Amino acid sequence: MKSIDSRLRKLLGHAPKHYFDDKIASHRGYWGERLISQLVFAHELSKVQGGRHAALIERALTFAEERIEDEGFIARQAALQAEGLLGALAHEAKSYEILCVAHAHIDMNWMWSWDETVSIVIDTFRTMLNLMNEYPDFTFSQSQASIYRIVEKHAPDMLAEIKERVREGRWEVTASHWVEADKNMPSGESLSRHLLYTKRYLARLFDLDPDGLNLDFEPDTFGHSVHVPEILANGGVGYYYHCRGNDEQVLYRWVAPSGKSVIAYREPTWYNDYAQAALGSYVPEISRRTGLKTYLNVYGVGDHGGGPTRRDLERLKDMNDWPIYPRIRFGTYAEYFKQVESIADKLPVVTGEQNFVFTGCYTSQSRIKTANRAGEAALNEAETFASAASVATGIDYPSASFEEAWRDVLFNQFHDILPGSGVLETREHALGLFQNAMAIAGTNRKLALEAIAASIDTSGLGVEDDKRTISEGAGVGFGASEFMPTQVERGRGSTRIVHFFNSSAHDREETAEIVLWDWNEPGRSPVVRDSGGNETPHQVVDQGFNKYWGHRYMRLLVQAKAPACGYSTYTVSEGDEAWTPFLPTDPRVDRVEAFELENERLRVTFHPVNATIVSMIDKTTGEQLVDPSRPAGLFRLIQEDPGKGMSSWWVGRYMNVSSVHENVKLKWGGKGPVRQTLQYELEFGRSKLKVAVSLDRGSSRLDFRAECDWHEIGTADSSIPQLNFHWPLGYECDSYQYDVPFGTTERKPLDMDVPANSWAIGLRRDSGKPGKPGKPSLMLVTNNKYGFRGTDRSLSLSLIRSSYDPDPYPELGNHHRMSFAIDLVDPTSSVRERIEKAYRFNHPFSAFSGTPHPGALALDSGFLKLTEGTVAVSAVKMPEDREGKRWIVRAYETDGRRTTASLLLFAKPIAAYFVDTNERRISPAESVCLDDRSVSFDVEAYSAATICVEFQ
Repeated sequence: MKSIDSRLRKLLGHAPKHYFDDKIASHRGYWGERLISQLVFAHELSKVQGGRHAALIERALTFAEERIEDEGFIARQAALQAEGLLGALAHEAKSYEILCVAHAHIDMNWMWSWDETVSIVIDTFRTMLNLMNEYPDFTFSQSQASIYRIVEKHAPDMLAEIKERVREGRWEVTASHWVEADKNMPSGESLSRHLLYTKRYLARLFDLDPDGLNLDFEPDTFGHSVHVPEILANGGVGYYYHCRGNDEQVLYRWVAPSGKSVIAYREPTWYNDYAQAALGSYVPEISRRTGLKTYLNVYGVGDHGGGPTRRDLERLKDMNDWPIYPRIRFGTYAEYFKQVESIADKLPVVTGEQNFVFTGCYTSQSRIKTANRAGEAALNEAETFASAASVATGIDYPSASFEEAWRDVLFNQFHDILPGSGVLETREHALGLFQNAMAIAGTNRKLALEAIAASIDTSGLGVEDDKRTISEGAGVGFGASEFMPTQVERGRGSTRIVHFFNSSAHDREETAEIVLWDWNEPGRSPVVRDSGGNETPHQVVDQGFNKYWGHRYMRLLVQAKAPACGYSTYTVSEGDEAWTPFLPTDPRVDRVEAFELENERLRVTFHPVNATIVSMIDKTTGEQLVDPSRPAGLFRLIQEDPGKGMSSWWVGRYMNVSSVHENVKLKWGGKGPVRQTLQYELEFGRSKLKVAVSLDRGSSRLDFRAECDWHEIGTADSSIPQLNFHWPLGYECDSYQYDVPFGTTERKPLDMDVPANSWAIGLRRDSGKPGKPGKPSLMLVTNNKYGFRGTDRSLSLSLIRSSYDPDPYPELGNHHRMSFAIDLVDPTSSVRERIEKAYRFNHPFSAFSGTPHPGALALDSGFLKLTEGTVAVSAVKMPEDREGKRWIVRAYETDGRRTTASLLLFAKPIAAYFVDTNERRISPAESVCLDDRSVSFDVEAYSAATICVEFQ
């Protein structure tokens, strides 16, 4: 005899695919669907109970089969009779509940333009409000603060209607983030700002308790980083709804490495559909797995908005009356998770990242990736120095404009924008928002630096007052395209004052660039001195040949120092020696040219034919860090298999991998006491690549700066072209370390792209183990890429991918400027030190032109310095309420052990205390300690902590 399963599957062929299918013209479709759906539910219920009701179901099923055999369909009377045969199950069936939560998934600019997104929101919400007027028990839930901002700005009258429904409890505001964001590529600070700005905005807009905004609704997000529960818990979010990244648990407790957790619900079906009779079939098994008799059904047409339809509501109301079926009612996420709390201690525990999904999204539409990293970096620096300037000089802190800029950056982190899975209009709007964010961040940073510089006492630096100069005001806008403070000249004459600003919480010494405008030429060679009058190593990059909007400039490289979160002062003046004359360069003797870069730490040898790196010697140990059989520093053209489709989302199988190092044009770009640079050019396919490889004085970091004019096109019929940087390791490597939001994670070798915020390290197998000599591992760090691959004792970085859908030409043009580096990582270094290495690469010194004047600040000074503790400082800002002279400082523990973080401040604070991400004071067991200018506080392993420091 056939099983009940197979017989039900056969019966399902007699029912329409969708309940109340429009093609069914008579009641026979409805009654057949109704009966079969109840039979399926009863069978699933029996199965989870070990076949307890099999006999009962057998009788009703046989009856249904006979009616179909005799009459060809299920009539009303037959359905009612069969329901009667199942009547003994009615009470138990109604002990189960389907809680229907209506939602309209609205993708921000996914396959359309911004104006269409605005229309989608307003049209969808009008539909929901109309349905609420007709169905008094209908409830609706909507996420994303950005959506409510659309209504506030474009349909304020509608906002008043929504507010009334919110007050009634029928419209549930489920947003705790500005958008449904990517969770792998944004920084931990960005994810914290989603919480801060969203809760403040929505609490004010709807008069809500911010503690009630405790759900992170991420139905379509492409994976979830390991420290997300820590970030959410610190922001007052306890619940997480998602669909991707986990294919095992449905309801579970997701625990961060810190031990903080959220209750997570992984959608077992889908969040984007009509209400269907198949709902009942899921209930028994999902209930068994979750421990709840309530099944959460998220319904409503989405992606392009729409939400639930009138038919959905009528269906659900009707299905609730079916006798052998769960109770059905309209409700909210808050109701569901309140029930979950009753079994919270019984939930399975899940640790680790919930990845990987759509690996192509770590690289696709690369300009949006650049915009995200640059925006985050500029806002970090601008807030740091604006906070310092406000307390030290009294200027106003522009919190409102910072929030505007952050909103733009956060909007672009939507899970179809930052991942690059949108269309041309998506990209255009994102880059427009980026320009606005950079205008705000750049202006606020410049005004802060100006205020600090104006307060530095430079009166004793001996700068002459030359009124015949044209240099003042030269260079307006110069550097903005590199996302740096603009290099406008404020000095004049042959002696110039330059301030170097360091946004890191650590003292630094590194190579920095100065741009001198209309400087005394032809004249004597420049001399660079620090604030004590000591000459500083420097190197002329070029002299006087560069023209820029009516002015001429030259660039100097300087071995500079700057205190933590502070600045230093240098002067550039004429030396005693004249410029070296340009002598004839025709060769007198031919010699074999060695293409090597060498400093105190490294000696790097390039192949003279193809410019790959054939040797890299660590001069402190004499070790060869490159595998001689596998050249390093290799740019590769990869042809990905397009067979899986969705080329923006997926990195295809590598069909062909080839080096592009042919017919290389190789030359020196500079060889001086501060920096050595080798340049080469490559041509491949229809594209060109220019590369400059540099090694700075005393540095363990080999820098690559590449510019690509990319014209490779991917198609479904051919391949997906990818430009890739590859570095084989010269040592055994079994695991790789990556930086992720608010921390790091280790992963085994994986032959697939994986996400990192900015770096990956191939961890040496025996490094740092007892009895083994400590030898360095290699770090690959980048300033605008996110897709890494660590496998086969190598590190790779995906640079450009020509995906073809939904944007057929996402990368064409000469706009690809990329910087990345290979750095040595000492085996005894802390993770904090590794994070600091990457921070320095992504946040170089900012040079700022100064003038002579008296002031209250010293020539060199720092505002905040981390003196103790394995923590990384992620933010220095002022509170959003702007009351008093106060700083918000956020830091996260990096090395997996409880630590005491100590900060040395420029002024003595009068109070300090812990606050949460939302900047509300909290009272943990231990307090923040003050000792003169020092502030100390304990941070648990892998935790983030935020403190508020008050000044007089």
